[in-house]
Amino acid sequence: MKLTKKLSIIIFSFTTTLVSNAVITGTYIPVAQAIELVKNGSFELDNLVDPNNPNTTNPNITGWNKSGDPFDTSGIKISNFPQSGNQGLAIGSFVNPAYISQNLATTIGSNYNLSFSLGTDEDSSQVDNIFQAFIDESKVFEKTNSINTAGNPFTQYDLNFVATKSSTELKLGGRASYGFLYLDSVSVKPVPEPSAIGGIAVTAGLLGICLKRKKAIS
Repeated sequence: MKLTKKLSIIIFSFTTTLVSNAVITGTYIPVAQAIELVKNGSFELDNLVDPNNPNTTNPNITGWNKSGDPFDTSGIKISNFPQSGNQGLAIGSFVNPAYISQNLATTIGSNYNLSFSLGTDEDSSQVDNIFQAFIDESKVFEKTNSINTAGNPFTQYDLNFVATKSSTELKLGGRASYGFLYLDSVSVKPVPEPSAIGGIAVTAGLLGICLKRKKAIS
């Protein structure tokens, strides 16, 4: 066997191994970074006080803290009106906005995606509501006068933010004068860095070019 042919086989084996590892690594990066930071974002950890009576308040919301006037926070409760699963959160504050919050473990300078599903039972005949989202006391989202659309009561919202602290407070809430706001599927996950995947693709491409050149020589 000629030396050039042997060299080509060695390079081919080495390149195949690297490309295989690159593919595995490329698919692994998003999965590893997409760690859910929110605890009980689906509001499934606390049973309804009375499944047959959704107006019976369950004051327990595991993982979350309530804030606002006690009269208003008393209207925040687990409901059987979910976007997915069996339960969601009803926000029944009538006077002033009431909120739920929790602190998330974040990395300073990293990008994160916040998503949640929001609905209401208010319709166009009587509507007066507001929903807000805060990151470390900075308002990043506000929606006023959402209405119940038949067949699609929930709308999903997505927004990105950059963490400035190692512990980031997420606060969500609002009020509805003539009914309830409904919240479900709250999620915060790291945004995968595209540069890592792009670097793997470039490396694999360069190795492919090198292999073609070696084959041409042989």
